[in-house]
Amino acid sequence: LKPCWRKSDSLRGLVVLRNQPYRLSLPPMKFALLLPVVALSFDTVQLLDDSTQADTRANPIRKVITMLQKMQTKVAAEGKKEEELYEKFVCYCQTGSGDLTASISTAEAKVPAVTSQIEETKEKLVQTKMELKQAQVDRAAAKEAMAESTALREKEAKAFAAEKTEYDTNIAALQKAIAALEKGMAGGFLQTPAAKVIRQLAMSSQDMPDVERQQLVAFLSGSQSSEYAPKSGEITGILKEILDEMSKALADATEAEKSAIESYEGLMS
Repeated sequence: LKPCWRKSDSLRGLVVLRNQPYRLSLPPMKFALLLPVVALSFDTVQLLDDSTQADTRANPIRKVITMLQKMQTKVAAEGKKEEELYEKFVCYCQTGSGDLTASISTAEAKVPAVTSQIEETKEKLVQTKMELKQAQVDRAAAKEAMAESTALREKEAKAFAAEKTEYDTNIAALQKAIAALEKGMAGGFLQTPAAKVIRQLAMSSQDMPDVERQQLVAFLSGSQSSEYAPKSGEITGILKEILDEMSKALADATEAEKSAIESYEGLMS
C-alpha cells in the first residue's frame, strides 16, 4: 500500500490507498489530533516501499525479466533481417516470374517444331531399320556371292594353269621341231619326246585341216623320211602356223586370266 495525504483535503480528512480514496468525516479538532499519527504512518509506508524496490532489484525474477528483454531485442533484430530477406524474395519472385513466363512461352513456341522433328526422326528410324534389314540381306547375299566367286576363281585358275602348261609344252615342242627342220636334222628330231608331243597335238586338234593333219602325222611317223626333202618347207610352214595359233591362244588365255583376277579382287574389296 502507498498511502497519500493531501493538505487540501485536511478539512474532510482524505486518505488515498492505491489510488482508491477513502474519506473520513471527523470534527476539526479531532482531525488535528490525528494528523501526527497519520504523518508518521505515511513515513513508515514510504520506508517499506523503498525496501520493497531494493528487494525487487535483487530478486531472481528481475534477472529473468532482464534476460527476456534481451531476448526480445535479439528476436526483433532477427525479425528485421528476416523481413529484409522476405522483401528480397518477393522482389525475386516478381522479377523471376517474368523471366520464367518468358521461358515457358519460348518453350511452348518450340513444341510444334520439336514435335515435328520427333516425327521426322521416327520416320527416319523406321527407314533406317528397313535399310538395315535390307543391308543384312544384301550382306548375306554378298557373302554367298563371294564364296561362289572364290570357288569359281579357284576353278578357273586351276583350269588356266593346266591349259598354260599344255600350251607351254606344245609351243616348246613346235619350236624344237621347226629349228630341227630348218637345220636339216629331221631324222634326229623324230626320235625325241617333242616329236611325240606334236604328233598327239596333230591327232587331237579339231581346227587343223585333214590334209595337213595327215601330212604332219605321216612325217612324224617317219613314213615319208625318204621323200621328205622336197616337202620340208611345207611341213615347216604347217608347224609355224600351228605355233602362231598356239602362241595367240596362250596370250588370249593369259589376258582372260588377268581380267578374271582383277574382277575377283574388285568383288572382294
